Amino acid sequence: MRLLFLGDVVGRPGRHAVTDRLPKLRQRWRLDCVVINGENAAGGFGLTEAICDELLQAGADAVTLGNHSFDQREALVFIARQPRLVRPANYPPGTPGRGATVVETEGGARVLVLNVMGRIYMDALDDPFAAAERELTACPLGEVADAVIVDVHAEATSEKQAFGYFLDGRASLVVGTHTHTPTADHRILPGGTAYLSDAGMCGDYDSILGMQKDEPLRRFLQKTPGARLEAAQGEGTLSGLAVETDDRTGLATGVWPVRLGPHLEETWPRSWD
Repeated sequence: MRLLFLGDVVGRPGRHAVTDRLPKLRQRWRLDCVVINGENAAGGFGLTEAICDELLQAGADAVTLGNHSFDQREALVFIARQPRLVRPANYPPGTPGRGATVVETEGGARVLVLNVMGRIYMDALDDPFAAAERELTACPLGEVADAVIVDVHAEATSEKQAFGYFLDGRASLVVGTHTHTPTADHRILPGGTAYLSDAGMCGDYDSILGMQKDEPLRRFLQKTPGARLEAAQGEGTLSGLAVETDDRTGLATGVWPVRLGPHLEETWPRSWD
């Protein structure tokens, strides 16, 4: 199976990078499943229903979230009726929405998509390890699911790496999001799980984490209240990770970073072309 995960979509440049490129990539690379983190897609803060539909129509099979899940108040309502929108599974009981979903590929394979949020330097949610254990027990790889994709939305690379080893051999892919900066540690762990500490962002990299540079820089220099952060508006780069899995085990056999657009060196799975 061929899987593609795309990092945090930030504002209009990130959305355009997805809608302009993903439909062609889906066909060109013969992708079976695409998952996108969309928690910054609405101007950098949260996700609206219209934007969620836009990402799904562009070729995403599921959209994951994170600490900005409910920045747009309408998400409290529409998340309940959109089965392919996944917020962190370790939100407290009673939080609207779901922390995992199963999507079916065109070939009939079942892919579990799981989202958790870290606790180091983040909002104090429930234990993400326990939440992941619960979801994987209900839908184990190789028994119920043909592939498992886990989005670990977290600040600390140590917590993300711990998650990778915690799920090694039980997930097809464990990938970090949230920092908007792609890391270079893509690899297959000893048990067969593809791993990357952070997928980066789909957005304008001529920015500070996807935001226009002036206000974040001013805040570092002056430490006083100021203007609202605004998403940068230059051309967006598509950033994420491509994974190929064994159809029998669901474990990874290949992993490649994906970066298509300006400001970063372009890279993609050339063996898929």
